[in-house]
Amino acid sequence: MDDFPRLSQLPSSLPELQESARVAGFTMSCEPRTGSLLATLAATRPGGRILELGTGVGEGTAWLLDGMNETATLVTVELDDAVQAVARDRFAEDGRVTFVTGDGGRWLERYDGAPFDLVFADTWPGKFTHLDAALGLVAPGGAYVVDDLTPLPGWPEGHGAAVTELLAALEGRSDFRTTRLTWSTGLLIAVRTDAATGVSP
Repeated sequence: MDDFPRLSQLPSSLPELQESARVAGFTMSCEPRTGSLLATLAATRPGGRILELGTGVGEGTAWLLDGMNETATLVTVELDDAVQAVARDRFAEDGRVTFVTGDGGRWLERYDGAPFDLVFADTWPGKFTHLDAALGLVAPGGAYVVDDLTPLPGWPEGHGAAVTELLAALEGRSDFRTTRLTWSTGLLIAVRTDAATGVSP
């Protein structure tokens, strides 16, 4: 069964961003099935606050914005200015999104604002480094999502060990309820719970 998103569900900006990624040789964009899930999760948070760690050229950003309502907001962080410029140009008129260009780890260390209802960690900071900082920004009842957990031939050295360590850390926490999905590139969704009861507030 074909479980890819239907064409009618694709963000209108996606083909343009995919072509930009191809031209730039950028191969780390959000996979469409993951994007569809992100849009659905964003749609569950009317007026919600969303954080994306790793903008890339903006494919994940497009999915998140597509699912968000008009009062929701998105902060998206990317180290590579040239790559993120594609997303900034494409979404310059969308007042719901704020772009941060810089090291995600430093941003996580310094951020002192309100927590987020949905955190999508699609880069090393917030996933393989600075995990506690990222999880600390998830609001009660909020969700933390990571992808790229299924082994692939092109994984860089050390990626497999990092995934194993990440999964152990997440599944060992009493303040998050986790579900792994052997789907798309391999996903995990963790929802912040009341540690005493194990029930979302």
